[in-house]
Amino acid sequence: MSTFANQLKSEIARISKKEIKAENAALKKASSQYRSDIAALKRRLAAIESALGKLGKQTGKAIDTQAPSQEDKPLRFRPDGFASLRKKLGITANEMGTLLGVTGQSVYKWEKGTAKPRASQMKAIAAVRQMGKKDVTELLSAE
Repeated sequence: MSTFANQLKSEIARISKKEIKAENAALKKASSQYRSDIAALKRRLAAIESALGKLGKQTGKAIDTQAPSQEDKPLRFRPDGFASLRKKLGITANEMGTLLGVTGQSVYKWEKGTAKPRASQMKAIAAVRQMGKKDVTELLSAE
């Protein structure tokens, strides 16, 4: 009986090694293809940046491809900073929510740190940060 068990075990091991070898071969092939694609993309990017530099020299303007613009910078959010902004403007959480297009409850949760605003809301918060008390009261009275 043990001979049969040993033969079965060895056969299972042989078949599993064969399957693993086939899977590894497919993965190695895909990995190799991905590496060559990445290398080609890097070469293409280098060529495009070179052409962009030449074009910038021809027009007489230096084109900076590395400096992020003001719009590309990620906006940061701090709950205590947001609460102090609202207090500085002298408005309630509901009024701040009206300015930002959200509910007062959302503003309250942001200030307590239990929730964070979405990216679209961060842009609205950044716009409110640029406003003064008069601008805010005018906007709220208009609505």
